[in-house]
Amino acid sequence: MALPLMPKATAVWLVDNTTLSFKQISDFTGLHELEVNGIADGEVAVGVKGFDPIANNQLTSEEIKRAEDNPKAKLQLKHNPAAEGEQKRKGPRYTPLSKRQDRPAAIAWLVKFHPELSDGQISKLVGTTKPTIQSIRERTHWNISNISPVDPVALGMCRQTELDAAVAKAVAKKAKDGAALTEEEKLRLMSTEESLAAEPKMPTAMEGLENFTFSETAADKPEAEEAVPDAESFFNLPASDDKDEDDD
Repeated sequence: MALPLMPKATAVWLVDNTTLSFKQISDFTGLHELEVNGIADGEVAVGVKGFDPIANNQLTSEEIKRAEDNPKAKLQLKHNPAAEGEQKRKGPRYTPLSKRQDRPAAIAWLVKFHPELSDGQISKLVGTTKPTIQSIRERTHWNISNISPVDPVALGMCRQTELDAAVAKAVAKKAKDGAALTEEEKLRLMSTEESLAAEPKMPTAMEGLENFTFSETAADKPEAEEAVPDAESFFNLPASDDKDEDDD
């Protein structure tokens, strides 16, 4: 169902200017019925100025009167040819102004750790353009020296489930095209049961050591202890053979 422009402001106007039920306003604006109730109680949308749907060509006074007379009736949004196709519009994800400065860092992270992702997939995940992605891939971005890769999930630019789905799709496409997959990419294509049932593989650095037994080598054997001379021997000097001529 198509929704009116500025649904919350429209709900404020309908609460203040009509006798429509909360359910009718909720169905028309797409808000939760409790949220509409909160607007009526002054707890929700405080300070929001009402948006007149009649003056803005979204409702007619006759349509509102019809719904007021029948509590079970639903308001019908007035047809607006200029709004056709708005719900089907495709393009990059909208990124809030507060997070746009972090976008290059998110792109750098995806390019570095998920090279299998296409530019189109990255564009949808973080809401950017293909030329920006290409400049970071080729390290020609004007601020490339100050860009440090940061996980877009940690930045709040996409959900972990969205990232996992995009990576799995990219890896599956790569496998379908016959390209060689890395061990990590193969794991992404495996189900949980398959990955748990797989025989654990010994790391490369440990291969060949499973039957190794430690044996004492010549280098490990303690060297023979040398005889340490007694300290007193340094003071017991041998008698001299030369006789003093004065004794003759």
